[in-house]
Amino acid sequence: AGGVLPVVKHLPGHGRAGADSHRTLPRVTAPAQALRASDLAVFGALADLPMAMTCHVVFAALDPAPATTSPAMIRLIREEIGFGGLLMSDDLGMEALDGTPGARAAAAIAAGCDIALHGNGSPEMLIAVAEAAGPLTEPARARAEAALAARRSPDPADPAALSAELAMLASGQAA
Repeated sequence: AGGVLPVVKHLPGHGRAGADSHRTLPRVTAPAQALRASDLAVFGALADLPMAMTCHVVFAALDPAPATTSPAMIRLIREEIGFGGLLMSDDLGMEALDGTPGARAAAAIAAGCDIALHGNGSPEMLIAVAEAAGPLTEPARARAEAALAARRSPDPADPAALSAELAMLASGQAA
């Protein structure tokens, strides 16, 4: 209602990850059948949403590489889960991935991500990420345009009423 598009996070799932990918690379050791039956299955219901973000998690039964940089895992996202929208990497500045930010961006794009995200860093670092990611491919551009076309104008809103509602909710009072 606010004119904002949803982003499905984090494909193909953080549910079994026992570590924080901001600090280290999580490794999920569940069998492939268990992953497909539960962890991956929940994302199928969201496959028609316009945008999604990968996860920096290794699913050992499916591929030894982190999902963000794994062509096999991106294929799984596209083909098994059926996600056809704009696929962006999780933040490449997180500690889960090895290499320079530029190398991480290049690996994410080579694996099949449409967009490589890097949340913050020096201007030089951000330039290196942008250069490594390169321009959008034609399929990525088409998915980006489709995502933008899915936006709708926000419903009318009263900022004062919304602020009052937020204050009430933050104070623990029921609406």
